Amino acid sequence: MCRKGIRKKLKIAIAILVGVYLILGASLYFYQEKILFLPRPLPNDYSFEFSYPFEEVFLKTDGGKINMIHFKTEEPKGVVLYFNGNSRNLASWGRRAQFLVEKQYDVVVSDYRGFGKSKGVRSEAAFYSDAQYCYNFLKERYDEGNISVYGRSLGTGIATYVASNNNPKQLVLETPYYSIPDVGRSRFPIFPLEWLAKYKFQSYKYIQQVNCPITIFHGTDDDVVPYASGEKLFEVAPKTISEFISIKGGRHNNLRRYDEYQQKIETLFR
Repeated sequence: MCRKGIRKKLKIAIAILVGVYLILGASLYFYQEKILFLPRPLPNDYSFEFSYPFEEVFLKTDGGKINMIHFKTEEPKGVVLYFNGNSRNLASWGRRAQFLVEKQYDVVVSDYRGFGKSKGVRSEAAFYSDAQYCYNFLKERYDEGNISVYGRSLGTGIATYVASNNNPKQLVLETPYYSIPDVGRSRFPIFPLEWLAKYKFQSYKYIQQVNCPITIFHGTDDDVVPYASGEKLFEVAPKTISEFISIKGGRHNNLRRYDEYQQKIETLFR
């Protein structure tokens, strides 16, 4: 084959590769909400069932209506504002948050916009704004020094933001990330995710402004949020008030099975 023919085929191959790259990049950009968020809407007349007494609350925010579950104990040791992950709704997350009610704490857990009964257009700014409304709801009912902020998975970025702008008792992060682009690079390393990501959730930026004690839990075998991303976040956290609990063999959804997690939680919520 002549050189001219080889060059022509090489140009065609490069053009195809560039085309595929651009198509995949465009798909990541335009469909990232479907990748990042997996909501399950609920009808407004859906009745929640939990093991502990609760009040269902609808909170009107800027451009949104947030559905919350407020678990109440008779003599609470404090209250926990719980920010959950990126899928399902309060029917499941409410049950998951009940382990804190068992420790004699009141708990508030809410659905993000488009999840469960919550309404409104999602954006990173809206996540933060709604979270602050939830925090303000608690400040009107509890002493701020008795408010703990707990974030899990996606919710760790929101919890970190809230803690950085307020003065809670403590911040607890379960399977957190440095930022969403940092997590994305573990799956899509060839794309400029800092540019493509509409949602950045830059936990590394906000955690440096947190003034309360910070506890981070992360499993070494986490297959959703890389362990390295949680370590990286801890590296920029204020060292004198931060603790990193490494759980060997722990995955994304099973840290509560481990003694290291249970023992530390007992200390944090005694």
